[in-house]
Amino acid sequence: MQRDLTKGNLFQNLLIFSIPYLISCFLQSFYGLADLFITGQFNGAAAISAVSIGSQVTHMLTFVIVGLSMGTTVLIGRAIGSGDKKLIQKGISNTVILFTVFSLFTTIILLVSLDGIIALLSTPEESIRQAKDYLLICFLGTPFIVAYNVTSSIFRGLGDSKSPMYYITAAGIINIVLDIILIGPFDMGAAGAALATVISQIVSVVLSLSALRRRDWGISFSRRDFVPDKGTLFSILKVGIPISLQDGLIQIAFLLITAIANQRGVIASASVGIVEKVISFIFLVPSAMMSSVSAIASQNAGAGRHESSKAILYYGLGVCVTFGVLVTAACQIWAEPILGLFAKGETEVVFMGAQYIKTYVLDCIFSGIHFCFNGYFCAYGKSYYSFIPNVISVFLLRVPGAYLATVLFPDTLAPMGLASPMGSLFAAIVCAIIFYRHRNQYTSASAQPMPELKLSRQTS
Repeated sequence: MQRDLTKGNLFQNLLIFSIPYLISCFLQSFYGLADLFITGQFNGAAAISAVSIGSQVTHMLTFVIVGLSMGTTVLIGRAIGSGDKKLIQKGISNTVILFTVFSLFTTIILLVSLDGIIALLSTPEESIRQAKDYLLICFLGTPFIVAYNVTSSIFRGLGDSKSPMYYITAAGIINIVLDIILIGPFDMGAAGAALATVISQIVSVVLSLSALRRRDWGISFSRRDFVPDKGTLFSILKVGIPISLQDGLIQIAFLLITAIANQRGVIASASVGIVEKVISFIFLVPSAMMSSVSAIASQNAGAGRHESSKAILYYGLGVCVTFGVLVTAACQIWAEPILGLFAKGETEVVFMGAQYIKTYVLDCIFSGIHFCFNGYFCAYGKSYYSFIPNVISVFLLRVPGAYLATVLFPDTLAPMGLASPMGSLFAAIVCAIIFYRHRNQYTSASAQPMPELKLSRQTS
């Protein structure tokens, strides 16, 4: 099923598309959250630290894959908007080629770099063995992480965010059951959490690939279609690479901040690890808005409906700011009970984590703004507009800010939590300025924001 997101009420389209996608993201992130929660029920700070560190690395990998596959979503979305079935065909076949090579190459690099990653993150001595077990298993499962996220990007480009939700739901249930069995009675610790995650990802891949094979595309594929096409690959990578690098740099910044915290001991390491996991869960709404704005705006851009693309951006900004304010208020009131769910009996971990999350959660507001602009720029093939200010924020604000806060305020994590929000605020302001200066660039049906796609028609 293909959904035309250029017709009907725009805000309703945004909700219809974003809610299933949000649920899918929630369930995918729930893998790591469930791993951390169940590990905390059966193990102490060392195992909690190992799972939190390992899941942050795999979380970064997922963000890089999702960012790179954004190029597929945009290309297919614009093809849907313009009615170009040949471009849909090229987009899907070249996506398969690109990400098959990517998954094999990435798996090899990660396995070779395992010990270096453990050392780079200043993993506490007590957690090294379990962190290594967790990452080794997850790295071996990299092709399945890639496959699920790529098939999901194809579904989203077609305007379908519901199908991935169904498949990841089944996998999520399996993940929880396996977590309880492997971490509890089998006492496998971090390795059990990783194994449950990989098996669950395999299930989601099998289900999603089966659905794609059964889908009525209105087009046919042959072996000749699976020959690399330079123009199509360039269109995918032009959007995907800046987003992938941007998301990767943000996650690297988080990992470096974790490394800084790890140097303060296992209590601080566990505290920051839990908060990072909770924050990544909260960030699902801004992330869903970014992908939804990108998918819907790309279809409208392909159809020449540029004012509708702007309207989707405004709706997304409204949702993100409202959500960010509500979540920030909630964390000021219920920080300790929330963190207590993941560190049973670890009062010091909860106390330090509460300091960190009360300031860090402000990032949800500013990142939401940045993410929505990001999605809009992607729809027009201008993902580098948001990439450049984000790189600056990482190297000049996020990481240096976290380090200085640790040096100047060694007895509390609250100042360190402000580093990420300040970086996101800077990126959001720059993106808003860029949008304002270019807001009238694409106002007519004759505008060609992504000429290399060579859309077969533009309708107003």
